[in-house]
Amino acid sequence: MSQAATHAIAVAGASGRMGHMLIEAIAQSSDCQLSGALDVAGSLGIGHDAAAFTGQPAGVAIASSIRQGLKNAQVLIDFTRPEGTMAHLAACRELGIKIVIGTTGFSEVQKAEIAEASKSIAIVMAPNMSVGVNVTLKLLEMAARALSTGYDIEIVETHHRHKVDAPSGTALKMGEVIAAALGRDLKECGVLSREGVTGERDPSTIGFAAVRGGDVVGDHNVMFLGDGERIEITHKSSSRTTYAQGSLRAARFLADKPSGLYDMFDVLDLK
Repeated sequence: MSQAATHAIAVAGASGRMGHMLIEAIAQSSDCQLSGALDVAGSLGIGHDAAAFTGQPAGVAIASSIRQGLKNAQVLIDFTRPEGTMAHLAACRELGIKIVIGTTGFSEVQKAEIAEASKSIAIVMAPNMSVGVNVTLKLLEMAARALSTGYDIEIVETHHRHKVDAPSGTALKMGEVIAAALGRDLKECGVLSREGVTGERDPSTIGFAAVRGGDVVGDHNVMFLGDGERIEITHKSSSRTTYAQGSLRAARFLADKPSGLYDMFDVLDLK
């Protein structure tokens, strides 16, 4: 790593697909350095060099001990599961380490714990770190305001067969952005599934549908359906690389932040 590297980053879930993408992105960056790697006890990667899969070892072994994995880090990037992220968050808070959270599926209680932790450390949390997705969210905000009456809103998302939560965190975030632009609360107007005799569609609702299969990285399509026309705003991911690059932008953003809870709109100056 060159002397220009200034951001010491640890990666959670280092043996997984997203972990590999993050490690590759860090290796290719001129200002970031892999300082630690975490994975669950029992993972085949424990004890091995985190970057061995690239053919260019980084000199950083994957650890099951959270403290061991974080000891040289300024920021942790975490795309794991809610339970793991909460354990990592507690350690980061204790050690004063910043964290970028790309994990989805948190409960309301867990979200409140993350907000509380942000009083002590700086956190970027977003259900999707992709720059393109976050620009799409801004477009949806604009569209919702302009199409506030006379249009039904439906969100359809498609992901790979291994995804464990539905609707996706990105789809829910899209719904939240649209609802907020309309002066509504997604908890009250969101329809997460339909079956049986549902009755006529309530025009104030925002509908969701989830498709799972194959190796789809992530497709999201938002439809504004009016009489005589339909507007669709779509984002399709073909690689997790975009999530990794967005995560590094988030890590850089946190460099001068002592505390606070931020999202990708803050990172990309879209607010």
